[in-house]
Formats: sequence, structure tokens, C-alpha cells
Amino acid sequence: MKAVKEEVKPVSSKRKVCVVLVDRANYGRLKPVMRAIAERPELELQVLAAGTMVLGRFGRPVDLVRKDGFPVSGETFIELEGSTPATMAKSVGFGVVEFASEFQRLSPDVVLLIGDRYEALAAAIAAAYMNICLVHVQGGEVSGSIDESARHAISKLSHFHFPATRRSADYLVRMGESPETILGVGCPSSDLARMLTGDLADEVVNGTGSGAQIDLSKPFQLVIFHPTTTRYGAENEQMENLLAALDRLKKQTVLLWPNIDAGSDAISKVIRIYRDQHAPDWLRTITNLLPENYLRVLARTACAIGNSSSFVRDAGYFGTPVVLVGERQEGREWDTHVTPVVPTTEEIYGAISHQLMHGRYTPSKLYGDGFVSERIAQAMTDLVPYRQKRLHYIYDEATDGNANSWNRHGARRVERNPQKEHHAAAG
Repeated sequence: MKAVKEEVKPVSSKRKVCVVLVDRANYGRLKPVMRAIAERPELELQVLAAGTMVLGRFGRPVDLVRKDGFPVSGETFIELEGSTPATMAKSVGFGVVEFASEFQRLSPDVVLLIGDRYEALAAAIAAAYMNICLVHVQGGEVSGSIDESARHAISKLSHFHFPATRRSADYLVRMGESPETILGVGCPSSDLARMLTGDLADEVVNGTGSGAQIDLSKPFQLVIFHPTTTRYGAENEQMENLLAALDRLKKQTVLLWPNIDAGSDAISKVIRIYRDQHAPDWLRTITNLLPENYLRVLARTACAIGNSSSFVRDAGYFGTPVVLVGERQEGREWDTHVTPVVPTTEEIYGAISHQLMHGRYTPSKLYGDGFVSERIAQAMTDLVPYRQKRLHYIYDEATDGNANSWNRHGARRVERNPQKEHHAAAG
């Protein structure tokens, strides 16, 4: 029989790293990582934009990615309108389909994801089932809302991890991830914060959005309030209480509109009704800000109020006082700059008043030292991709005491016979 010679396809000398961006916060935290990847000759950067990154009513942040000089390899639309638990669940399904098509087209060697968005979960499912090596940034954290479950699910699908804190790294190991797969510790948003230069220009705040003109030479507040999906239906009252507290203070305030999660339409409606009925001369609403500009605002604000994770992470780097409202970030690590409150008017009002009197806190490096992105890019270069994941703690020590021994089938030995142990315990 004549042997058939297999065609050998040329192998690219560069490792293709596909960075998935699903919202403006994703881009803000991954921008320095993308820059570090793009500057490495061993790596080829691919950028896949989805979620609110491509939606007009969120200002199409994907256009900012292009303006910053990054190549956008694809835009995919997966969001089902409605902002209900059902539309979120269905959007995950659409996302799996669309991400699978994009990964098939782009053929990345590594997919890089950050955080806990449901859109990122869809990308993780698609990549894992397509045997693509998956790297997850910010795994192992604890928080409120469905984000808690989505984050851990992404971690369990991922092959490598870059958690933001030491505690998160420890939690990943306790979840069964191998210590060898944890490539480093730190949040890359600290890099963007470290590199900030210049003052906050007036047009950054007053050149976009609508409402009152903010005098940046005087103290102002920053408000972001996203829905907590596991408390779906309670967001109306919570936002009303938050606005009532702000109304009592009547301090000039910049408010960013909520994300697209279930309940966001209700929050937006409460804001619009309040704005129409009260015409506050101290409130300005903004849809979106460039990542650097957002951090400039966060660094300068007298007090950040709401439930954005950036108030826990990035605000700490600047020592910005925070009033953390409700359960959305419950369980996260935070430094002394954060005062958590239940979402009642009196609690919110009292906490804001206290933080305004206290003033700035000592800057914290809990979530990164400002030099994280280069470490992630180096890890993308050095890692050895693999496919099959298992719980790390199932591996049993061999008779010679070597926990890393392999059996004749090429698989590591797993823990002792659980059925035998069960009967022994019963006896």
C-alpha cells in the first residue's frame, strides 16, 4: 500500500492571543495588557469585541479601542434587549454560538478573559469546548449577584489564572486549581492608574452627557449604581433611596448610567423620572468615559457612591473615599477607604457625610502595584497550553512519596478508591 504523505501546514512563529472585551470596564482593565501583548514580537494580538462594547446606546466603546491603535479582529452582537434575567440567560446562549464562530475564524492559540460578566462566561464555554487554552484574569474573588457564580464557572473552565489578590489566588487553589496554573497576582487596572498624567480637563466631564455643569475646581461626587441580578425587582427602591440621599446633600455629582444587566432599565427609568421631576442643578449624567478619563474622575472625586467594583479596586489605589451601597460587592476584599451601607436613604446619607468630612485615605496596593501588565504578557509568552483539566487535589501520592508520578497510561494517579473508603468508614 502506498503511503499517503500528510500535508504539513506552515506554523506561525507568533502565538495568537485573543483578548475578549465585553464592556467598557473590561477595556479599561485590559488596555495596558493589550499594549504589552502588542509590543511583544513573540505574540500576535487579536481583539474580539462583544456585549455593550459594540452597542450604540453605550457609546460603542469598540471605537475607542480602534482610536487607541488596537486592531479589532471582530465585532459580535449577542445582547438580547430587555434587561431581564431571561434575556441575560438567552444572551449567554447567543454568545456561545457567536464566540464559537469567531474562534473558529480567528483560530487563536490562547483566549484571554477578565472578570465575571455573563458575556465572558459565554466566551469561556465556547473556548473550552473548542480545546482553546483559556487564561482568566481576576478569578477567585468573592462578590454578590450572579457575578459570583459566573466568575467561578469561568475559573473552572480556564487553564491558567492571573488573580488580582493573594487571597484570590489561595481561593483558586482551594477550588481545585493547580498552583502551577496561577501565573501571577495583581489587577492590570493598577497599571493604568499608575501611568495617569495631567490634570482633569473640564471637557472630560462637561463635554459629554447632559445636565448641570460641574465645577472641577470644587469637590464633586461620582455615582455608579448597577443592578444586583439576584435582587431583581428591588433595584427601583434602592435607586430611589440613593437619589433621595443625594438630593438631601445637593453636592455637585457626576452619575454614570448603569450597565446592561437585568434591572438596568428600571434603574435608568428612576433616574430619568427624578431628573424630569426635580431638575437638579447639581447632577450631570454621562454614558461613557475613556478608561484613562474615568480613572482621572475617580482619582479626583471627593466621594465615590454606588456599587461598582472599580470603587473597591481602583479607588483604593488613589485613596478615594467610597460609600459602597448594597450587596453587589459583598464579600470582596477592600481597604479602609470603603464604607459599606445597606441601601436606605438614611444609611447612604450618613455614610456620604462621614466620608466627605474624612477626606482622602492612604493609597492602597491591595489590587496591584501598577506593574502587572508586563507580567501577564510575559506569562502569555511562557505558558505551555494544555487541554484536560482535573481537580488538583485528587492526585494521590505514589508509593515512593512522589505526588507527581504518572501511571503507565500517561495519566496521573488519582486518590484512593472512594468506594472502598466509604465501606471502611461505614464499618
